[in-house]
Parts: sequence; C-alpha cells; structure tokens
Amino acid sequence: MGVVYGDIGTSPLYVMKSIMEGNGGLATMKPEMVLGSISLVFWTITLLTTIKYVCIALNADNHGEGGIFSLFVLVKKMSKFLIIPAMVGGAALLADGMLTPAVTITTAIEGLQGIPSFYEAFGDNQNVIIAITCTIILVLFLIQRFGTSFIGKAFGPIMLGWFTFLGLAGLLQIPHDFSVLKAFNPYYAIHLLFSPENKLGIFILGSIFLATTGAEALYSDLGHVGKKNIRVSWVYVCVCLMLNYLGQGAWMLSVRNNPTYLNMEDLNPFFSMLPKSLTVFAVAFATVAAVIASQALISGSYTLVSEAIKLKMLPRLKISYPSNNKGQMYMPSVNYILMIGCIFLVLYFRTSAHMESAYGLAITVTMLMTTILLFFYLLHRGFNKYLAFFILIFFGGIESVFFISSAMKFLHGGYVAVIIALIILGIMAIWTRGNVVKQKYYKRVPLENYIEQLRELKDDESIPLSQTNVVFLTDNLQHHEVGHDIMYSILDKRPKRAKVYWFVNVYVTDEPYTMEYLVDMMDTDFVVNVQLRLGFRVSQDVNVYLRQIVNELMAEGMLPRQPQKYSTMKNRNVGDFAFVLLQEELPKFTSLNHLDKWVMQMKLAIKKITVAPARWYGLEYSDVITERVPLFIEKTKWHTLKKVDTDFH
Repeated sequence: MGVVYGDIGTSPLYVMKSIMEGNGGLATMKPEMVLGSISLVFWTITLLTTIKYVCIALNADNHGEGGIFSLFVLVKKMSKFLIIPAMVGGAALLADGMLTPAVTITTAIEGLQGIPSFYEAFGDNQNVIIAITCTIILVLFLIQRFGTSFIGKAFGPIMLGWFTFLGLAGLLQIPHDFSVLKAFNPYYAIHLLFSPENKLGIFILGSIFLATTGAEALYSDLGHVGKKNIRVSWVYVCVCLMLNYLGQGAWMLSVRNNPTYLNMEDLNPFFSMLPKSLTVFAVAFATVAAVIASQALISGSYTLVSEAIKLKMLPRLKISYPSNNKGQMYMPSVNYILMIGCIFLVLYFRTSAHMESAYGLAITVTMLMTTILLFFYLLHRGFNKYLAFFILIFFGGIESVFFISSAMKFLHGGYVAVIIALIILGIMAIWTRGNVVKQKYYKRVPLENYIEQLRELKDDESIPLSQTNVVFLTDNLQHHEVGHDIMYSILDKRPKRAKVYWFVNVYVTDEPYTMEYLVDMMDTDFVVNVQLRLGFRVSQDVNVYLRQIVNELMAEGMLPRQPQKYSTMKNRNVGDFAFVLLQEELPKFTSLNHLDKWVMQMKLAIKKITVAPARWYGLEYSDVITERVPLFIEKTKWHTLKKVDTDFH
C-alpha cells in the first residue's frame, strides 16, 4: 500500500473538488450531477484500474517486472516501430512524475485554510500555502540522497491508516443521503455526459480521469511487490476509495442549499465534510499521504530513467545506491530536475485548481501507449486475436475520449505537461536515432585481421609496456568485429603495448536481473573478448566483473598468470589494468544528410554534459585513459588539393 497506491490514494483530495469547480461551484451540483459524477468515477476506476491494469496488465510481466519499458522489451521484436509508443509513454509518465508532488502536496496544504485559527491569521493569503508547499517539496527531494529505507518501512502502515481513514470518513457521510448509492448504476454516468446540468459536457471526463491517475504507477511497481499482493490489497483500497467518493457525494447533496457553503471560496468537499475537530488531523494526514505519493513517483522516475538508459533510449546519468534495498537508487540529476520542476510548477500555477488543468493530460497519453503495447503483447502470447482487438478498441476508445477531454485543458495549463513531455521525448528521439545512425555508418573491422600485429606489438620490447592489461569497451562483438577507432587507438595514435588486450562489450538483456558473461580468446592467450550480459536493472560495474573473470581465466589455464614484483598484496598474480575510453567526435566532412548530422551533433553534445563513461562503468578509481577519436563514417567527403606550377606569393 505504501509503494503502489500513493498516487491513486490521494485522488479523493481533488477529484470531486475539480468536478465541482469545473461546473460552476456547489450551487450547480444538483442530484443528477452528483450521482453522475460519482458513477463516472466508479466505472472509470472499475474499467481502467481494476480490469485493464489489475486483471490484464499485471499478467504482462517481464520476469516479475512491470511498467511500460518492461512491456516494450517483451514485444519489441514484433516491430521496430513499437519503440515509438514506448518512448512517448515513458516521456509522458516522467512528466507526470513532476506534476504529482506539486498537485498532491499543494492540495493537502490548502486544507489549512479550513482551520479557523489558520484562516484568522492568514486569511486567503495563498503565498503562505505556496511557501509551506515549496518547503516540504524542497525537504522531500533533499533527503533522497540519503536513501528512503528509514521512512519507507513506515509507508505501508501509514497508507493502511490513510485508506481506512478515507473509508470511515466517507462511510459516516453516506447516511446523510442514501440516494448516493444509486451511483453504482451506469445509467447515471451515461446520462450525465449528455445532461444540460453538466456544463462541460463530455469534457467533464478530464476531471473524472484524475481518479485513476495512479493506475499506471500500479503496473510500474509490479516488480517491487508482486501481482498477488497488488490484487489482494486492491480490493481493500478500492472499497475505501469508493466509500470516500460516495461520502463526498452524500455531503454535497445534503448541503447544496446551505448558504454557508454556497458562499465559501475554494470549497473542497474532502475537508469540508469532516467534523471541524478533525480538520487539523486530516490536513496533517493528507500531507503525509501526499508526501508518500510523491516519494513513490520520485522512486518510480529513477527506475524509469534507469531502464531507459539501459535500453539506450537516454544518455547515461549518475546512479548511486544509498541502501541495500532491492531496486532503491538515487539519481542526482533526475532528482534536482524534478525538484526544480515541481517548485516551478507550484510558483507558476499557485493553486491546486490551476495545476489540475495540467495534471492528467500526460498520463492519458501513457495509458494509451500501454494499451497499444498490451495489444501486441497479447498477440505475441497467442491470445485470441479477435479478443485482443476488442481489448485494444475498447480501452483505446475509452482512453482516447479521456485524452480528448483532458486536451481541453491544454490552454489552461495542460501545455506545461506537454512541453515537459516533449522535451523528454526529444532527448529520447535524438539518442535513439543517433544510435541507429551510428549503427548504420560506424566503421567496424574484423579483429582477426589484426591478431598478428597485436602479437608483434605485445612482444616488441623496443616499445615501452603501456600496461599489463589494456581494456577497450565496445558496443558490439558480433563476428569478432570491433570499431575501427579502437584499432586506430591501439596501433596508430600511440602504439599501446600490453600483455593482454581486452575487448569488453556490455550487453543489456531483456530480463531485469541477468548476470552472465561469455569469453572468446580467438585461440590466443593475449586477446580476450568478453561479453557481459547484464539485466536492464543491474548496475554496469565493469571493473568489479573483470576482477572475477581474470581470476577464473587464470584458474582454468586460459590466461597466463601475471606475477607482480611490487604490490601491497602478497603473491599477487593479476597485473595492472588500464581502461581506454574513446571520446568520439564527428568528422567535419561527412556525407550524412543534414538531419542525421544534426542528430549526431546533438547526441555528442548531450553526451558531454552527462555522466562520464568512467563513472558509469564503475571505473572512478581505476587507471583510465581518455582519448579523442573521430567517429568514423563509411561515406566521407574528402577535399582534394590540386597541385599548380606558379610562383609563391
């Protein structure tokens, strides 16, 4: 409950408030409006969260891991174009991760205005709310570097208490008007969409959708808790959520003619329906729940970015692991970008009502992309194609309507979510396209053609020994081919004499926690091709893995021992290592078209400002040599000089 349901668990704070404000206030909330709204909320949660995600999507796991990128790797071989919905959905989900803390925490803090003593002191001064919200957000992001295991253990019990509080608070209000129970009838939902009482028409779904925004996070957190735990706990969570929505509806029906509430500005049914004596407690509890929801989205953003990096959709970024808990990581750059973004959103929109205009639009896009990928997954697994098409059309149709409804918010703040998502998507597109261009034009050479030269260089005592072991990282070892730039570095730039030449390829598998390696020494004892097969959630600490491999090769007699005369370790038989990292640069003259050239220039520019390869591969404390080399392109425009017979000027 603490990890999975934080986002959806805070939805009652603002869903009914958003519906009411969008329709013109409490005075417009006639019985059919209230019943229809709650009916729409119930059937949205039932169809999207319960049926699509809990019943269907949780079965589409990649060795226990969930989320849009885990789903993508299951189906990516079916079509190269499936990377598009994966990138679009991932970018939108990251944009949502920036909006969630801003919306939920602001909404919770605004509940302070319902406390008489607070209102007497500060009145409607929104600057106080903004200051408190920004302080909480700042503290929340600053503690990420220390790890959250110490507060993570409390998430479950607190959220269990929160959902129980939601259920009881709603249950106590239902007796005020039992007619609210009619909302379970889908007639009221359908009727409301075409009712003149509904001033927004079908666009009311933009606010209704806020009730299910945590559904995608539910699927993404599959790997942390398992599908059985999610399915069992969802029953209790769903009951508590619906009791609260019903309670808010019953309260609205009972006070819709009360002048005290009709004249109240920024009325929030969630806080207003509670006894005044519980307001302080409710605000505090809601704030804690909002922080937990934000924490879950922050942690989910780290995981999402990490997966995208290892799937080569984003550049490498620094990752640290502040605790021993499975899957817990910390990414400084992502953390500070999210923090700045959240604070900017609070300062820009100022009130939760304005933020709700931006909220929801991004997540509808993610849900649509997940539906597309889920369709291909069902086909891939041999599911009945007619039923698979029905699922695509049914859920895709519903989510398309929600998207159109949310798109109405574009000019009222939705453009912020779109801009954030487009920036992330742009970086993904540049990085992915750059990989395709490099794969197409990057010059590779057969390593076997250079074995004899490497043998002679190894034995040539006229050249000083660079290192006992020289290691090059390569992105491909198929057919014993390596990049021409690697051989250029060894033989041309400055001959690097070594006893053993290592060519290491890190291959990210479709499984999350693979840890394997392959070795091919090409019938030599001085050339070692190593492929590290690591899952997309495994850290790529090359230095650590090579220590294991070199000892195992020596134990098997495949590699000569390398006794060291001078060492702090007694009887050391492993020599020193130098890791050569090549910094690629695009040649000035190239036949790449203008778009691909621009993409490669942008990719290399982004690469320079992201984490250094040495840090990414765990080589911070190793002997690292960085060399600048041209990114060899097979088709290159060379300019030729013409010799002339004239006098010098």
